[in-house]
Amino acid sequence: MSKYQVVGIGNAIVDVISQSDDSFLDLMGIQKGIMQLVEKERGELLYGAMTNRVQAPGGSVANTLAGLGNLGLTTAFIGRVNDDALGKFYAQEMVAGGTDFPNAPVAGGELPTSRSMIFVSPDGERSMNTYLGISSEVGPEDVADDVAGQALILFLEGYLYDKPKGKEAFERAAALCKAGGGKAGISLSDPFCVDRHRTDFRRLVRELDYVIGNEHEWKSLYETDDLGFALETAASESGLIVCTRSGHDVVLVQGDERATVPVNEIVPVDATGAGDQFAAGFLYGYATGQTLEVSGRMGCIAAAEVISHFGARPETDLKALFRKEGLL
Repeated sequence: MSKYQVVGIGNAIVDVISQSDDSFLDLMGIQKGIMQLVEKERGELLYGAMTNRVQAPGGSVANTLAGLGNLGLTTAFIGRVNDDALGKFYAQEMVAGGTDFPNAPVAGGELPTSRSMIFVSPDGERSMNTYLGISSEVGPEDVADDVAGQALILFLEGYLYDKPKGKEAFERAAALCKAGGGKAGISLSDPFCVDRHRTDFRRLVRELDYVIGNEHEWKSLYETDDLGFALETAASESGLIVCTRSGHDVVLVQGDERATVPVNEIVPVDATGAGDQFAAGFLYGYATGQTLEVSGRMGCIAAAEVISHFGARPETDLKALFRKEGLL
């Protein structure tokens, strides 16, 4: 019996969100609409410049798990935080949200707890400035046999490949999950992450059970401007691939089965977490045996919910939304 329906492994990052206009971004030298890694000093400067800060436990995979918890699945998150105020906040909030956080905050940790300063523009675009801190030190010693090895589904974050220890943690978790009869998959994270780890990610497409990415990530993976070619190549190698396209149809392919799911375009209040909650809806469908089309539709509904308000986690009962659309 699986102990958890979904286990995630990734960066444990506290999201600190503030509203700002384009002139503020220019003044602070922040590139709009992308995620930038920053050093500790830059992070402290940006944190100090934020007004009306709202903080929440974040990190891409952790946000997905929060969505799955909203949907009633049993979940756990493998991550690393310091035993500082933000780290304790992170661990407590994850548990309060229904996701087990099996790794205790590290007493006297080598780096502070990670945080991402997210500036949300009036058009809903988010500009993320992330100080990785201790989360980037997650390693194989953080992956317990009775967590990864008892997962029905394992969800991995591509960013982990940026450090050798993270890569080892990733590989250990996937091996434990698959040995226990579970299914393991990855989010490609972002096009620059794909550029850095193309060889490894192409191998993972072949080895893992499912891969989720957006159109830019898939094009980057196969070094092409032709999305059709990229998806055909991936589909020929992988068990299941998913491609999101920023407000356009979502494509899902598994063997000879293909689904194209239309997206109802809405103006976002805050685009933070759209991809993370798409993954939550999709993985809920995947975990509960839904068709490709239904799983894709669930992903789109969850993404639409999260961009309708500030913050990267759902505020509405997602199951109720699925029932309203006749999916449950």
